[in-house]
Amino acid sequence: MSGKKRILVDETQWYQAQRAAQNLKQVRRDMPRLLDEVRRQTEADQARTRAELNERARRTEEALSGLAAHTQRLERDTGRRLREQSERLQQELRGTADRLERDTRTRLAQQRAALERELAAERDQRRRDIAGLTGRVDELAGHRERAADAARDWLADGTTMAGLIDTTLPHERHAPGRLDRLRLDLATARRNSDAGQYEAALSLAQGAYLDLSELRLDIEHRELERRLAQDAAVEALVLVETLITQNEVRPVMGPDGEPLHGVELDVDHWSEGELAQLREQTAEPLARARDDATTTAEQRELAAAAAGLEDRLGEIVDRAGMRQLASQLRVNLADSVAGTLSRIGAYELTDGEYQDEDQRRSYHAVLEHANGNRIVVQILPPPEGETGQVLRVLSYDHDTASERELRDRAEAVRHALQEAGHPTGALESEPGVPDPSAADLDRFRRPAARPRTLPADGAV
Repeated sequence: MSGKKRILVDETQWYQAQRAAQNLKQVRRDMPRLLDEVRRQTEADQARTRAELNERARRTEEALSGLAAHTQRLERDTGRRLREQSERLQQELRGTADRLERDTRTRLAQQRAALERELAAERDQRRRDIAGLTGRVDELAGHRERAADAARDWLADGTTMAGLIDTTLPHERHAPGRLDRLRLDLATARRNSDAGQYEAALSLAQGAYLDLSELRLDIEHRELERRLAQDAAVEALVLVETLITQNEVRPVMGPDGEPLHGVELDVDHWSEGELAQLREQTAEPLARARDDATTTAEQRELAAAAAGLEDRLGEIVDRAGMRQLASQLRVNLADSVAGTLSRIGAYELTDGEYQDEDQRRSYHAVLEHANGNRIVVQILPPPEGETGQVLRVLSYDHDTASERELRDRAEAVRHALQEAGHPTGALESEPGVPDPSAADLDRFRRPAARPRTLPADGAV
């Protein structure tokens, strides 16, 4: 004879219906607040970038003022085009940010293609500008004094450009070792000039300067590309952080699709801390995105990963919401079982409690008969990733109850659940004798708590 009966209550259809009605996986987006919060949190990053660019522009302008007239004009034109290009691309980035597109990978690919087109156009323009400068060098062949003066000018301009790159641009990040090699070329040209080999010095000095100028352009473009990727990554991750905050507490929808008054979903509580964990997992890549040492490729990976974090947010909200609804379902099932046992066996409900007073855990109800017999009903949540509830009926009979009587009673419960719209599996008998402590629900309560009866049915 087994006083322990087990019934699997299949709630797959119920879960599907509730999930559709609640639309939990759709991350809530309060668009005006969302835009304002993303702008607010990224404003400090943008202000820092603007300050750095303005300081670099000031130092660049100081350095360029010391160049010869023809090279100064070339570099000022280059600087102007760089600023226009940066402002245009930044404006495009802000435009996509206002739309808060989720396809970050596509957005970054489009931005990268635009930057590469800009770079190609800039290089073509520079080749045309440089062609005019090299033509003047050819005119100096055979004119020793003019070649000596020109060599000194190119050496001075080269030294100025090398210093500009060294002090204002992250050359070791984007072109490690190239500045040192070009400085060696300048040093060789200077030795040739000191030795009176002015034409050789002129050719080498001019070549070194033009390579330095090209290096400046290359580093500027690479740094612009890195900053754009950084802005996109920071924005995408700040968006996820903001969505996490916006979805910390969600309304619970009623059968009519309207929010239930006074009923909310505490996502972190019902997700067992998964929301807080996701916040931490978002903070780490956001810190990396804000770190200037993070490479352009890494920034693109961080931006692309933000979409995955947002998807996880949706899954966490969905899981938390279904756990909250399933908690109420456990009470409803216990109430249905209590009603059946009262009808067929004159049992009365005397106590009910969640394990450890935690609504996320199993629900336990105690029923007693006038003759002293007791029944404990346990509604256990399903294993993670599964739907349904596990119903256990533990019988404590002081008089002699046959296996058939115990089984018939449990079958009556199972049929009543089915008639109420809760599909069930076959009845199973568990070996052994019920643990007497299962009827003591005070073990779940804090000392100050009093025994409570089953809550009124609040069907979900």
